[in-house]
Amino acid sequence: MIQGPDVTDRRHHNSPARRHGRTRRITPRAHWLLLSVLTVTLSTALLLQGYTHHMFGITSDAVTGARGRSEAVPRQVTHGGPVIADAATSAHTARVKDRTVALTFDDGPDPVWTPRILDVLRRNHVHATFFVVGTQVVAHPELVRRIVAEDHEIGIHTFTHPDLARLAPWQRSLELRETQLTVAGAAGVTTALLRPPYSSRNDALDDADWSVVKQADTAGYVTVLSTQDAEDWQRPGADRILAHATPHGRAGQIVLMHDGGGDRSQTVAALGTLIPRLKAHGFRFSTVGASVGMAGSLRSARPGDHLQGMALIGLLRAGDWMVWLLGVLLGVAGAISVLRAAVVLIAARRHRRLRTADHGRSWGPPVCEPVSVIVPAYNESAGIEAAVRSLLASDHPVEIIVVDDGSTDGTADLVESLQLPGVRVIRQQNAGKPAALNTGLAAASCELVVMVDGDTVFEPGTVRTLVQPFADPRVGAVSGNAKVVNRGGLLGRWQHIEYVVGFNLDRRLFDLAECMPTVPGAIGAFRRRALLALGGVSDVTLAEDTDLTMALCRAGWRVVYEEGAVAWTEAPASLNALWRQRYRWCYGTLQAMWKHRGALVQRGAAGKLGRRGLVYLLLFQVLLPLLAPVVDIFAVYGLLFLDPVRIIGLWLAFLLLQLLMGRYAFRLDGERPGPLWSLPLQQFVYRQLMYLVVIQSVFTAVSGSRLRWQRMERYGSLRAPAGAEAPGHGLPSQDPGSPHPAPYDRLPHPAPYDRVPQEAPYDPFHQPAPYDGLPQSPPHNGYHQPPPHNGFR
Repeated sequence: MIQGPDVTDRRHHNSPARRHGRTRRITPRAHWLLLSVLTVTLSTALLLQGYTHHMFGITSDAVTGARGRSEAVPRQVTHGGPVIADAATSAHTARVKDRTVALTFDDGPDPVWTPRILDVLRRNHVHATFFVVGTQVVAHPELVRRIVAEDHEIGIHTFTHPDLARLAPWQRSLELRETQLTVAGAAGVTTALLRPPYSSRNDALDDADWSVVKQADTAGYVTVLSTQDAEDWQRPGADRILAHATPHGRAGQIVLMHDGGGDRSQTVAALGTLIPRLKAHGFRFSTVGASVGMAGSLRSARPGDHLQGMALIGLLRAGDWMVWLLGVLLGVAGAISVLRAAVVLIAARRHRRLRTADHGRSWGPPVCEPVSVIVPAYNESAGIEAAVRSLLASDHPVEIIVVDDGSTDGTADLVESLQLPGVRVIRQQNAGKPAALNTGLAAASCELVVMVDGDTVFEPGTVRTLVQPFADPRVGAVSGNAKVVNRGGLLGRWQHIEYVVGFNLDRRLFDLAECMPTVPGAIGAFRRRALLALGGVSDVTLAEDTDLTMALCRAGWRVVYEEGAVAWTEAPASLNALWRQRYRWCYGTLQAMWKHRGALVQRGAAGKLGRRGLVYLLLFQVLLPLLAPVVDIFAVYGLLFLDPVRIIGLWLAFLLLQLLMGRYAFRLDGERPGPLWSLPLQQFVYRQLMYLVVIQSVFTAVSGSRLRWQRMERYGSLRAPAGAEAPGHGLPSQDPGSPHPAPYDRLPHPAPYDRVPQEAPYDPFHQPAPYDGLPQSPPHNGYHQPPPHNGFR
């Protein structure tokens, strides 16, 4: 899931007239309808493919169960001929004419053995009957056309080769109908002949078999059994097959052989000897229909059946291709995910060693200069006091600027009533968070600026730790470590896990790769002159912090992560609130990625952001989440039709990998691993919500729709430290079960950078103008029209 550019939602709406003039409501129903159609289509294709390929299958004729009672089988059938008609009414049978052999081949067509058998028949000028399996027809329709074109006879052998006696009546009908459609679609003919799988002679019929024969008769089929089994399915050798297939006496025979279902080389060899030998003994060869005097076993298919058959073949072949493609995609995705896990863990370990190594490699001299802290606020009365008091408790000199962006709940009045020293309140009409930040930036008196949300509480050492990397003149911005304070319940635990893993693994990787995409709005520090050179904070995207961070990277500034600078923030406490927050995060991040896509072809710092950061975001936070529903559907497919033990094993392996990553991230952050017990449950609710957010965001971006700003509900779970008017006081525990790490008492020590940026770094978006108040919005970037100033997250 895309790591949020900010940690809370604070936008609200302007007047209806203004909102109507600058934005339009989105209607996600069309998006969900499209997603539902795609999901149902994929599920149906996989269900059909799984049924046809994995529920049954061509197996040896000897796998049928024990023969049951045969009281319902008429005597005239048990002792009659192998061709059975009118079974549902007045059953009668037909025998093959004397000195006539009807060669029949089951389980095809096979791409290897059917053509060779057809070649043998053609050389000997013999016609035979092929009982085809529907799935094989779908795979090789050209062979069915060849069979018909060479005047052979077609019969059906069901669609998936099940034992029809063991199926429900509706399944039998489906097997027969689908096979008939595939034959119609492949060759444009229909057939009246049926041979049930695992059938043999008349005297082997039991009551269950007879019910199949009667149902087939009702559907218009004539059942064809055999009188002589070549037993080539046992592969006893060509000589044994020849002996079993040779008639004894003058009686006509229906000989059962196979052109599919396995290696039929012995069948081909025996057939090449059998036909000339029987011809020399006065036998003639014919199809089943001709051998019993049956006319019209093959008929031209009706146009509707032909079209349906072609559609069915196309659907099933598309399903086969889809399963193959999904297998490849999932294999690649799995390999990339494992590779990513390895790279992230290695990077996190290296990042930690660089920050804790005591080899004199520090950022530089300690940074002691005062810091301006800007707190944009809109209707933050529930948490603003705790936020401001925690900032006053900092062990670093700060000036605090609270910019009230037109609050209607008395936020500014509350802060002023506290009469806290060093806290200034600036009131402005509602213009949005970027405008509030720019107001604070214009009013700031310090070169170093910390931006913090109005629902966020700092630890006493957070500001001091956050600004130490500015000892390196290459550093233009620093990302802090935001933590979830309201961790109660499953939703709180899941967000806690996501924050810890995301900040402590991904951000460490971004730091090492010098491609940090986001300094979160909850806790971030900046050089004021770097921001002024960019024209301030842009309002072009809904993720102004991501947009700003990417712009700083492209301008040549180094953006780093300081894990020791801890801030506590409220996370959404309901699925609906979480959806709104993550939807805006994801959509805004997509906007920022699109705006800064030019970094992909640039050099230097911008190229690092483009070819490392943007590619990483696109791959792991856009494309893979888009594939996630397919993974879930395919997992269900695997449980139903493949090896469930293997599927469950793979799922457990990936879950174990996530647990290991989570455990390491918790260890890096000094957190207790207890919440990780909820990680398996996260896969069934939270994960789906997150990838649906990405899907909806992509659909919204592609369709050109716009999002409305929505403010997150405040819960008042943050508490101010006691005696916050005086610095140096500690922060009370926010969660009894999850202690926060103590402030660092040692500065980090990464290797120094060897290049210092110019006073005014290159800005690829516009030439910097003298900063004399609130900056104008940057020019349109080709992605969307700028969003309205109607509140902020």
